[in-house]
Amino acid sequence: MSSRMRDYILEAAADLFSRQGFNSTSVDNIAAQAQVAKVTLYKYFKSKELLIIEHLREQDTKLWKKLSASSQQENALAELESLVQQLLDVIADKNFKGFASLNAEVEFPQCDNPVNQTAKEFSRQLREQIASLATRAGIKQAEVLALQLALVIEGASITGRQQPGSPSIQHAQDLVQTLIKSAQ
Repeated sequence: MSSRMRDYILEAAADLFSRQGFNSTSVDNIAAQAQVAKVTLYKYFKSKELLIIEHLREQDTKLWKKLSASSQQENALAELESLVQQLLDVIADKNFKGFASLNAEVEFPQCDNPVNQTAKEFSRQLREQIASLATRAGIKQAEVLALQLALVIEGASITGRQQPGSPSIQHAQDLVQTLIKSAQ
């Protein structure tokens, strides 16, 4: 199977998912956007659900790769602050359409749904990454800080989409600094 065709279908689906949502995007829409027959789409992805799961994994991988490429700082605290700032910068981008995993979690709220389970991995990985950096920075309640910062980041991603141009990112940055300082 051609990985190029598979990637092309994923790219077409990603565009539609970000503009229309997961449930509003049909397999017919994806096939039309990718300019392939439905049978070709199903050759690479056995179901729409599996296509969504692969899309979520790909989006998360791209985001974490982007963040890790520029996160090397002089110490763990600076690295933690940099990670959170980078995430807020992503959210502040005018082309930001939300984190794919958070969007999917809203559209697939059933806990036993494979899409929901895959979507939750983003939030889990975010908290684990923050907690790891916080622990390395000597913060005693690293897990608590990780949850607090994840709430700020995830909340800012939703507010940023709903209220473009609002000062929500600046408020989120201020809250992040307050939370980190109070945790030290």
